[in-house]
Amino acid sequence: MAVVLAQARPPAPETRGLRGFGRALRRSPIGLTGAVMLAAVVLMAIFAPWLAPYDPYAPVRPRIDTIFAPPSPEHPLGTDDGGKDVLSAFMYGARVSLLVGFVAAAITVLIGGLVGLTSGYYGGRVGTLLNGVTNIFLVIPDLPLYVVLVAMLGPSLWNIILAIALLGWTSTARLVYAQVLSLKERQFVMRARAIGASDMHIMRRHILPLVLPIILAQNALIISGAILAEAGLAFLGLGDPLLISWGTMLNLAFGRGAISTGAWWAILAPGLGIVWVVLAWTLLGYVIEEFVNPRTRAHHLTPERR
Repeated sequence: MAVVLAQARPPAPETRGLRGFGRALRRSPIGLTGAVMLAAVVLMAIFAPWLAPYDPYAPVRPRIDTIFAPPSPEHPLGTDDGGKDVLSAFMYGARVSLLVGFVAAAITVLIGGLVGLTSGYYGGRVGTLLNGVTNIFLVIPDLPLYVVLVAMLGPSLWNIILAIALLGWTSTARLVYAQVLSLKERQFVMRARAIGASDMHIMRRHILPLVLPIILAQNALIISGAILAEAGLAFLGLGDPLLISWGTMLNLAFGRGAISTGAWWAILAPGLGIVWVVLAWTLLGYVIEEFVNPRTRAHHLTPERR
């Protein structure tokens, strides 16, 4: 009898929690590469005050020969138009770019998840109203509206985060809405209603755990988009003038003659930084989606992993 019970007991899932995600990450060379790339940038941003060789906000020496000085052993990435060390600015700029990406993505996922969950579950007038608002934001081009909002609110870091969050939630809302429409008609939801469970209980205990993996997978793409949006706004001169970001570095380099003077190092460093982080999140997103979505882990077209 004990043997029968042991055989009938469902096996513990191989991928669950942080330990399971670690296994999935080790099995995916693409995801592991993205994780290492992202960890390198995060560590550089955290320890920037100790790693940066110079003050990024002050010129290294008040001399004319330090303006757009080429890379050298003293300044591995050269200096910018103000005689400031590009490597130090690059390290400090990673802090702002990552902060915008993480915070804006968290707010975006929260708004999009709530809107999609509410509109998909309740439907009716509530769903029609929320879907109408979502469709309005979907058809408006993001970049022009970013520019208008930041210009009205003022060029500051938190205003940029607010603008990105207010306009970037639509894709998450649409994705969650489609999933909730399918889930609310399942038998387990109908049984929960039959025994008197409230709508909030059903959404919190039965539907949200099933759409949460999709939201987490979508979050990787949202972070990349938020970093690109911040870089674009800063490049247009709408970044926080008191903080250094990679977008601000690009804006100053282009606006102050880095191309005409041949100072490629002032453009290459922040440009590669943006590409590096976006690529890292994109690669890491593959393993996140594979981990949270059981359909990609067990599909008839997917070779079995041993």
